[in-house]
Amino acid sequence: MRGVAERISEQLDHLLPPAEGPRGRVADAMRYATLNGGKRLRPFLTVTSAGLFDVPEDRALRAGAALEMVHCYSLVHDDLPAMDDSELRRGTPTVHRRYDDATAILAGDGLLTEAFAVLGEPATHPDAGVRAELTLGLARAAGTAGMVGGQMVDISPERVDLDLNGVTELQAMKTGALIRFACRAGAILGGADDTQRAALDGYADDLGLAFQIADDLLDAESDAEALGKPAGQDAQADKATFVELLGIEGARGRARDLVESAVARLEPFGEAADTLRATARFVVERDS
Repeated sequence: MRGVAERISEQLDHLLPPAEGPRGRVADAMRYATLNGGKRLRPFLTVTSAGLFDVPEDRALRAGAALEMVHCYSLVHDDLPAMDDSELRRGTPTVHRRYDDATAILAGDGLLTEAFAVLGEPATHPDAGVRAELTLGLARAAGTAGMVGGQMVDISPERVDLDLNGVTELQAMKTGALIRFACRAGAILGGADDTQRAALDGYADDLGLAFQIADDLLDAESDAEALGKPAGQDAQADKATFVELLGIEGARGRARDLVESAVARLEPFGEAADTLRATARFVVERDS
């Protein structure tokens, strides 16, 4: 994962070069948002899934970098005063704190837009049909039926009254949609068949939910220094979470069950998917 993270950072550094003149400020903010650490889980899933089908790594890295741009844009906007009003991200000042609100909004807009430019370029894949499928998949994962829709539910007045099914549906959109696309992108690049795609979709759905439960546990049990961002925000906002609804041990048990389900879904790939299996376990064992 560290190795892929380094190569993704190199891609982002190349794809988001500094700029001269007044627009240089937004280019700097975009670089700050994307080159400031992070686990790079989503692009790692893309690169690893693509590896199941012997996809050239340079293509997978470009798709992964585009996905990471979208993920980072969402963090920049989530941190704004109009959303979570966060001061820290990955242990450093958030983009709107480092720059200003207007620059942060434009930096997020720029990252979202550049992501689709990357997917549309022939360097990502020589087949225009593959590039179109990647673009459509990421748009749907990031849009109102995916991440944006989930964020809208998350900030709505109804958020505090969600039951377990409601929280599960919310997180499947807000967090899970991009994780599903991460795995699906590798399958698209590799020309996977329907059975292979379904197996990776199921794995990603279980993984995404386990990831969010682990996040809820960290928010409840850890602190800002360990997380690199504010802790306890869900409790302060009186939001329904997996921890609130299931309890600490119940949530931890649910995450473990999801990991075992995710691992089982990879059976069609045999030992070739062992890295993805280890990733599922890492997701619930991480401490940040």
